[in-house]
Amino acid sequence: MGIFENYREICEDVEHISVSAGRNPGSVKIVAISKTFPVMAVQDAIDNGILLFGENKVQEAKQKIALLKGEFAMHLVGHLQSNKAKDAVKIFDLIHSIDKFSTAFKTDEEAKKISKIQKILVQVNTSGEETKSGIAPEETIKICRDILSLKNLEILGLMTIGPLTEDADSIRTSFKMLKNLLKETNAELGLDMKELSMGMSSDYRIAVEEGATMLRIGSAIFGQRTYGE
Repeated sequence: MGIFENYREICEDVEHISVSAGRNPGSVKIVAISKTFPVMAVQDAIDNGILLFGENKVQEAKQKIALLKGEFAMHLVGHLQSNKAKDAVKIFDLIHSIDKFSTAFKTDEEAKKISKIQKILVQVNTSGEETKSGIAPEETIKICRDILSLKNLEILGLMTIGPLTEDADSIRTSFKMLKNLLKETNAELGLDMKELSMGMSSDYRIAVEEGATMLRIGSAIFGQRTYGE
């Protein structure tokens, strides 16, 4: 199947899972993760009505956006380094991966320079895996409270990457934790954040059942990646 056929199949799958879980299907957005895929593949997706994409690296996204035509939104889903904040605020509608106050501070500074309110998510490491970015769960409320002092950032919610395992219970535990952290943070800080970015090609079905509002799906839409080319 082609890119759009894959996308449509996932949309239908998400709709069925949402209804079964008692959720509104319209509350779940699919972010097509286009990292490592060529500009032609992304342009084909745009031409076929896919309008929301995610990239891991600022530089790769910058190069692609310069060549793409049409209406679309781009999210940063990979780790953001402070020295990339200047470019990031210029090209991304949403940054999923804020996990340090120092990075948030730099992002706020750069957003202020261009009179932008940069939308962000706070990334939480809910799996405890050392290879993954993200703050420790117990630090969630503190970093969100600190970020609230930055006038050019708007926190929309939280993000996590599920554990690298086929154990569905472990994955579900990770996603439940993020959902509970969002509730606790909202209650503690008097916020109404709604976004939960969790679930990828291999575990998005569990994520939808557990309340995900954004799914980051790449290979299931674009096909398998070939790295190192």
